[in-house]
Amino acid sequence: MVRILFSCRGGRLVLPEKGAALVSREDGGNLLVVPPRDVWERSELTPDELTHWSFLVAAAGQAMLRILPQLDGGCLNYFEAGNWALNFAAEPRGPKTGPEHRRVHLHLLGRSRNAADPSWQWGEAPKFPDYADRKVWASKHELLSAAECRSIVTEAERVLRERYGFTSDQISPWDSCSGCEYPMVVTPKQSGGRCSECGDQSFGVCYLE
Repeated sequence: MVRILFSCRGGRLVLPEKGAALVSREDGGNLLVVPPRDVWERSELTPDELTHWSFLVAAAGQAMLRILPQLDGGCLNYFEAGNWALNFAAEPRGPKTGPEHRRVHLHLLGRSRNAADPSWQWGEAPKFPDYADRKVWASKHELLSAAECRSIVTEAERVLRERYGFTSDQISPWDSCSGCEYPMVVTPKQSGGRCSECGDQSFGVCYLE
């Protein structure tokens, strides 16, 4: 289960599930941007969908760079892959094709000048493990905190409104969960101001293949 932090016409800003972040928060942090509908390849998006998804990607990236002190003087890698979903050992086991099994989602990977992880050394390309080793490799990576995510969502929304002209009807309302304090998308079915992980299963759930 992953957290949907923010949703708008351009898609969704998502926090990876615990134990699945590609970069630990102190080394730069990891968020995902999912387009407004499931597609296997970005060329499948309409011009309007692709444009607004690109706006959300840019706004979220700008927000990470402005908000996170660990990215002072650093940068971001914008990484769209989906390779692990195509591995023979991934469910369902067996040979796979991109159109059938891949789902587009873009990773925002913070690159800190002071990264301690050997996989994320400044000035080097990232080093990803083989499919079989991915869970052990990622298990030590910490997620961005609730406070960091709230600040990123606030800044991303500001950029979408002020720079890219998003209006209120193009941005889903959001609030902080009363339990974990992470941002969450508010829906009509919401009860108690709690996200899915804290007990309200009616919203905030997204699965990436």
